[in-house]
Amino acid sequence: MIDIKLIRENPKLVKENIKKKFQNEKLPLVDKVKKLDVEWRKLKYEEDNLRSERNKISKKISELKKEKKDAKKEISKAKSIPKKIAKIEIISKKLYEEIKQIIHQIPNIIHKSVPIGKDECKNIEIKKIGKPKKFTFKIKNHIELGEKLKVLDFTSSAKVSGKGFYYLKGDLALLNMALINFSRDFMIKQGFQYVEPPLMIKKKILDSVYSNEEIKQMSYKIEGEDLYLIATSEHPLIGQFINQTINKKNLPIKQTAYSMCFRKEIGSHGIDEKGIYRTHQFNKQEMIIICEPDESYRWYDKMLKYSIYLLKSLEIPIRVFESCSGDLADLKAKGCDLEAWSPKLKNYYEIGSLTNMEEAQARRLNIKIEDKGKRYFAHTLNNTVIATSRVIIAIIENNQQKDGSIKIPKVLWKYMNGKKKIEVKK
Repeated sequence: MIDIKLIRENPKLVKENIKKKFQNEKLPLVDKVKKLDVEWRKLKYEEDNLRSERNKISKKISELKKEKKDAKKEISKAKSIPKKIAKIEIISKKLYEEIKQIIHQIPNIIHKSVPIGKDECKNIEIKKIGKPKKFTFKIKNHIELGEKLKVLDFTSSAKVSGKGFYYLKGDLALLNMALINFSRDFMIKQGFQYVEPPLMIKKKILDSVYSNEEIKQMSYKIEGEDLYLIATSEHPLIGQFINQTINKKNLPIKQTAYSMCFRKEIGSHGIDEKGIYRTHQFNKQEMIIICEPDESYRWYDKMLKYSIYLLKSLEIPIRVFESCSGDLADLKAKGCDLEAWSPKLKNYYEIGSLTNMEEAQARRLNIKIEDKGKRYFAHTLNNTVIATSRVIIAIIENNQQKDGSIKIPKVLWKYMNGKKKIEVKK
């Protein structure tokens, strides 16, 4: 959500940003907001004048009564004013809500460093870390390997839950927990507070952290309740600070959380027919930062370094892929994806993403900073620590052995009770 003042004072900048996002159909929204805002401010001016007039009349009535003079005329005037104010308030509130709904559709101003491009095809590779392994045998994908080892079960999940679900069994289920515990411990060492959040949130929070389009594509509604299943723990983490003013000395706020996540995944990608890459339910460790505006890009760089270190520790070849303007969701000012190498696909695929929302999310949630009497909106950032299912794919496919077993990365051995390999049980 952008500042209404920006639309009032620099509509050209807002329109140029919309063009950079390749959302030209939204250009008329800027003029519509400007027009409605003029109407709203006129009403507020009229309302303020009526309140001022009421105060003056009340003072005059008091004086007339003290002087024991007739105040009927003034009392009659005073009684008519509240009705006028109430009428204006109804129209004003309706206008304000309409303005807010339109502003929610206007994309956040992107950072000057963001590459311009229409879609993900124009994303830019920043760097590669780690070299893909060379295999001397015919390699398999994670589905073939997992089923052969009897640690991935899609047949049972299809019967029980349908498409987009899976059973992790035995050592692979332990590997999933090892990844969660390893990433949790790493984030705590970086000074992040560990949190276990609610798995459901109210519509008010969801509207503030997601765009309308994302809600339609991703979110599961709880029937008969003002609740949605979370798509990521970022949302309840950020949502807990709604309508709060945070003292500058208590910043930055650094939190990390593990949670189950739930997504419809309606749209161009859809759900995997079989596999654990894009599913309705998955495990994720997340990190968020709430900070001073002039600190947010320093934290952006630090959060990226955390992700690179973690994935390097897991011996996964990765690359950092900068998101272009057209591939950024409307609330994002800057973002990048971390991608893992798939020896089967001979290509990289997304395993996590880093985002700086700047003040857009904080503005929607009304999260402010107080410093020596001054109040202003905070900046918020979020980053995937580990989405376990996608990292499991990378570990299975990159660490597969000729005999069909899977080598476990060394940093996870202590979380696997010393187990170094996943292999067929004899």
